[in-house]
Amino acid sequence: MKLNKSLVVFTGGGTGGHIYPGIAVADEIKQLAQNNNCDLQIVWLGCSTGMDCSIVKRASSIDRFYGIPSGKLRRYFSFKNFTDLFRIFFGFVKSYFILKKLKPCALFSKGGFVSVPPVISARLLKIPVYTHECDFTLGLANKINFKSAKKMFVSYEETKLSLSGAVQNRVIVTGNPVRPVFYNADPQKGYDFLNLKKETLSKPVLLVLGGSSGAIQINELVQNSLEWLCKNFIVIHQTGLVNCNQKEENELQLKFSGEYKPYPFIYEQMPDVLACSDVILSRAGANSIWEAAVLKKPMVLVPLCGSGTRGDQVDNARFFEQKNAAKILVGNDVTSENLIKMLSDFLDAGTRKSYSDAVEKMCGTEKPARKIAEIIFEETKKDGNE
Repeated sequence: MKLNKSLVVFTGGGTGGHIYPGIAVADEIKQLAQNNNCDLQIVWLGCSTGMDCSIVKRASSIDRFYGIPSGKLRRYFSFKNFTDLFRIFFGFVKSYFILKKLKPCALFSKGGFVSVPPVISARLLKIPVYTHECDFTLGLANKINFKSAKKMFVSYEETKLSLSGAVQNRVIVTGNPVRPVFYNADPQKGYDFLNLKKETLSKPVLLVLGGSSGAIQINELVQNSLEWLCKNFIVIHQTGLVNCNQKEENELQLKFSGEYKPYPFIYEQMPDVLACSDVILSRAGANSIWEAAVLKKPMVLVPLCGSGTRGDQVDNARFFEQKNAAKILVGNDVTSENLIKMLSDFLDAGTRKSYSDAVEKMCGTEKPARKIAEIIFEETKKDGNE
């Protein structure tokens, strides 16, 4: 089969954490193509339900979106584990015929349960596969995808070293892809969006993030500590599109006028809001912490843990803690008292700078998305094979 060297397919989804880094790589590839006067098209295969389509279609670098059925294998007993096998099968069939028709010169997977059928289909069609693992440990999808991949990109050197020596030559350490807009974020635009005047602020700005859906645990933690938080910080709280109580948030906003600013979700303005924030309180999903890290922000991380997760957020958080780039609260330590104690340290500008310097040292100056894009772009310049 002759491959179309002017077309690359991306896949991944199910959550924003699997989509936004992929878009970051797509943005960089498109820029490389323009710089080299190449006509390059990018197609995305994502979940036919959920947020995938709406997020991907906002990205100017993606030319087309194809929805495919998808299912997942949960880490607990559920009847859906059985019914989802059929969705996975139909996802594979649809992926196979889409890829056979498109004949892309490469397929890049950002992981997530939706990526497995397209990756396996690409392998059968002899389309080169590249995949990226953003977390400290491999997720189930990438354990499967790696078997079909020509190269796997990882965020941490320790992730590569944890794999057997026989496969390490197929692994490249890049860091986690972050959209170019975060590197060009403007703090002043963040202040303007939040209706804050930097020159009149007498307190640091604390940005609270729990993901696009929100995090009940973090929302409750903030509410239980809000008197102290608003006394010492300007609190910007992304409460989430799902796990929020609009009436209660409006009441709290009135009570702490000017000190507490809740938002269900911040999308286009998020890079600028991050840039103007002094401290970040967040889950430890790879996407969130690397976006904050790019902007050299001190963090207090509250990783998702328990029976419903494989512990990837805890691993991510521990890594940042070991590098003195973040403080973390895990398990029974997640209390208002401990949160206040940790944030008290960040009231000192010198402490904040120390953590910012550690984050900058850890991230380095190379852009992960650009590095990945350059490798994949080289693939697009090769002749297709019969």
